[in-house]
Amino acid sequence: MLFTPSNKKVLALVDCNSFYCSCERLFAPHLEKKPVVVLSNNDGCVVSRTDEAKALGIPMGIPYFKIRDFVKKHQVAVFSSNYALYGDISARIMKVLSQFTPEIEVYSIDEAFLDLTGFSNLQEYGLKIREMVKKLIGIPVSIGMAPTKVLAKVANRIAKKKNGHGGIFDLNDPQTQDSVLETIDVQDIWGIGYKSAEKLNRIKIKTAKDLRDANEHTIQKLLTVVGRRIVRELRGELCLPLELLRKDRKQIVCGRGFGKPVFELEEIKEALANYVTLAAERLRKQKSVCGTVQVILHTNPFKNTTQYFNQASITLLTGTSSTNTLIRAASMGLERIYQQGFEYKKVGVILINLCPANRNQMDLLSYRSISSSDSCMEAIDKINARMGRNALKFGACGTNDDWKMLAKLKSRCYTTKWNEILAV
Repeated sequence: MLFTPSNKKVLALVDCNSFYCSCERLFAPHLEKKPVVVLSNNDGCVVSRTDEAKALGIPMGIPYFKIRDFVKKHQVAVFSSNYALYGDISARIMKVLSQFTPEIEVYSIDEAFLDLTGFSNLQEYGLKIREMVKKLIGIPVSIGMAPTKVLAKVANRIAKKKNGHGGIFDLNDPQTQDSVLETIDVQDIWGIGYKSAEKLNRIKIKTAKDLRDANEHTIQKLLTVVGRRIVRELRGELCLPLELLRKDRKQIVCGRGFGKPVFELEEIKEALANYVTLAAERLRKQKSVCGTVQVILHTNPFKNTTQYFNQASITLLTGTSSTNTLIRAASMGLERIYQQGFEYKKVGVILINLCPANRNQMDLLSYRSISSSDSCMEAIDKINARMGRNALKFGACGTNDDWKMLAKLKSRCYTTKWNEILAV
């Protein structure tokens, strides 16, 4: 591959096709070319579909119970979400992509922006990237190339949805941009939601080309400065540079619906302790501490029963990432808001007021206990990393998991658990 110095920016968006379904097909090759769908938490709604499932008319987001008979009739393969598997496959894909350029932004679990500025033969290079990901990981990807992120999103849409491009579409040429943008509905532009599209339609802006050619000051009044940036990006002006370093989260949320109605405080406490444990692991991974723990508890809003929603916040004396300290705080918050007699559907924890651990403001008497707790957490994290999640856990997490999410159709963790690796 030749490298020719150039001032013209070239970004590529690499997007995995039907990512969750593609991960499931990796270990079930008999499902190739057959309809597959993956469900959300608690086997609720369809969140990923293959082209074959789309061809059958299965819409995104439809509740599973509404199509249960339909998928059985048409022999659609259905899976519960397996986030451990998807996360591991995603990490492997991003590692492969990083071999093609040093500048890469991991945008989501199945998308990444690559800076290909200076490379010639972009179509050939894109094909090489696509083939390498398929060969080494087994996941099909689509690649859109353009001078800005918004245009790269448009290019990726063409690469994914229209045949004849081999899964790659180059939108760097201004004349090609003209012909393509007039075929894209304004609501299909990255960053333009349903409500924003309605506002634009009222002033006769219906396509991406209409938006590109609109007065940017008018768009800013209508859609704030975010809309103005989108207009400039559609014109080829880079306003959203790559974020090469992932920013630390400003808050960490962990909470899922119960697999069955839960009534008792102790059972809810066990579930909450497990969610706090997950949140604390993420907190330590980004080397931060938490200053406030917020607990949320509510019933099922879709059920015709008496409803209850409440939340409580516990402010800590000093920031911490210690799981046991956070569990104690969360349990105190839960006890404040729990009321007997309700059929609870979900409990969750939000860690807020986060700051880097090396800038944690400690009180006069806490240094020794925090230092000891940090060493303990480090030891637990190392053991769990080596022996598997929850090899060591706090007693508050309990041993009863009747409250866990429904995942009756979940596949094995083929790449992250020794006892679930495929046997040949």
